[in-house]
This record gives sequence, C-alpha cells and structure tokens, in this order.
Amino acid sequence: MLNTAIAIAFTCISAALVLNFWRLLRGPDLPDRILALDTMYINTIAFLVLFGIHQDLTVFFEAALLIALMGFIGTVALCKYLLRGDIIE
Repeated sequence: MLNTAIAIAFTCISAALVLNFWRLLRGPDLPDRILALDTMYINTIAFLVLFGIHQDLTVFFEAALLIALMGFIGTVALCKYLLRGDIIE
C-alpha cells in the first residue's frame, strides 16, 4: 500500500516539476519566473524527501535541507535585486 502511494506521489511531484519548468520558460514577467523557480525548489525538496522514504536513507533528508536553505537565499537575493537593482547595500 505504501509503495502505491509513493508511486502516485512521485507522479504528481514530477508533473508539478514539469509544469513549473514550463512556467519558468514561458513566464510573462520576471516575478512569475522567480515564483516558478521558488516553487521548483519546494517540489524538489518534496521529491528528495519522498525518495528518501522510498530508499530508506537519511542522506536525502540532509540534501533536502540544504536545497531548502539555498532556495530561500536565492529567492530573497533575486527579489532584492528585482526591487532595488543591487543585492548588497
């Protein structure tokens, strides 16, 4: 039963990643592309956690934590650049 749920979750997260990548490429504005990139980070974290559950390894949880940290910093830096024109004041 758990294997079926994991397979369905893999399919849903993969579809979400593909749709986010499409939004990243075709986004009409720069803020739309930043949001698509941020959502791709979140979906990648979910994908890694799900893969860690599937493989029964804890290394993927640490990788998901690092991606979450880098995703947050990247999103903040891109938004700051978009609003002010520079990252460091």
